[in-house]
Amino acid sequence: MRTYVDFLRVSHAARLLGGTLLGRLPNGMGMLAVVLHVRAEGGGYPLAGTLAAVFSLAMAAGQPVLGRAMDRFGQLRVLLPAAWLSAAGFGLLALTGADPLPVTIGAVILAGFATPPLEAGLRALWNLVLPGPAEVKAAYALDAAAQEILFTAGPLLVVVAAAVNTETALLLTGALGVAGTLVITTSAPSRAWRGEPRASDWAGPLRAPGLRVLFAALTCAGTALGVYAIAVVAYAERAHHDLASGLLLAAMSGGALVGGLVYGARPWPGEEHRRFPWLMAALAAGYLPLIWAPALPVMSVLAFASGLFLAPMLACSFTLVDRLAPSGTVTEAFAWVVAAFAVGGAVGSAAAGIGQDLAGVPGAFAAAGAGGLLALTVCLLGHRTYRPSPAPAPAGRPGVGDAPALDGH
Repeated sequence: MRTYVDFLRVSHAARLLGGTLLGRLPNGMGMLAVVLHVRAEGGGYPLAGTLAAVFSLAMAAGQPVLGRAMDRFGQLRVLLPAAWLSAAGFGLLALTGADPLPVTIGAVILAGFATPPLEAGLRALWNLVLPGPAEVKAAYALDAAAQEILFTAGPLLVVVAAAVNTETALLLTGALGVAGTLVITTSAPSRAWRGEPRASDWAGPLRAPGLRVLFAALTCAGTALGVYAIAVVAYAERAHHDLASGLLLAAMSGGALVGGLVYGARPWPGEEHRRFPWLMAALAAGYLPLIWAPALPVMSVLAFASGLFLAPMLACSFTLVDRLAPSGTVTEAFAWVVAAFAVGGAVGSAAAGIGQDLAGVPGAFAAAGAGGLLALTVCLLGHRTYRPSPAPAPAGRPGVGDAPALDGH
């Protein structure tokens, strides 16, 4: 773990990572806060579920748009207004509840679409803050592992706040996004960061074939995760064990946390474009035994194993995005990673329901295995596009004279 100790000693590193994790807590809180509030205001489950899906899809749509704006205008001018607008959306929803419905839908779309792209912004900053590629790779691994904490702590915070009332849960969700964004935007690296010059075409990072294939594979992987989140609920109902779904979600997150920390703690042989398909294959293989759906003690072990290669796969994909993103599009490229997982998760939620109807709990988990295998297939078919161009310019690093020095801040 010496790599992580050295990384956290670098000036600004701990602040940027901690502030981003704080500001991203709403990503793990928003959907649950929306559902609980709509239900408390008398809305039915279909309405609550639909609004939660609208929030997720709005966030998926907003991340690349805001990421492109950051590449053009810098972080401060995009992140802070976005955080306040998202908080305003949560505040409006707290005032309106489920009626009038058009206002409720607008509030949910605003809260989701304006979610500040802190995740993408952080990954664009690492090349500016850290001394070399080894430290950047460690940062990607720690980032991928630490985000598992968000999706464990976030829902817990919502439940605790909702014990007061659901309005408090919504307001807390928006406030945490603003607080984390302030930590980032008041830091010297965020103020100094500038995007590189970019071509004027509309496609941005999507003009890179390797990124198109990568985003497609990550969407399929996100589908598997979306399936898993629903399938564990079906498993808990079949087992008549109310806590089973939470335990299995925590077990998978624990596996991802351990896998990410181990992956980032040492260098690995070979290039990322060769390693990525192997990591995706290991991730896909981890979902297949879940179809067995055995008793909870064994299922918990399988759930832990299914998460082991998630964070390593993500960390490797971050490095590929950094290398493959065309000049001036690095933040938008990282934002597309977030969007890919959000879209995949929405598709996976529907696929899990179909699998459950067709073949019960094993059918639900089979949809997760299918998502993993589809992600691997896309990966293998397009693996040649992952090879970076010779001697690419480091993405995310401002040009000479574009930004003030960070020493002494």
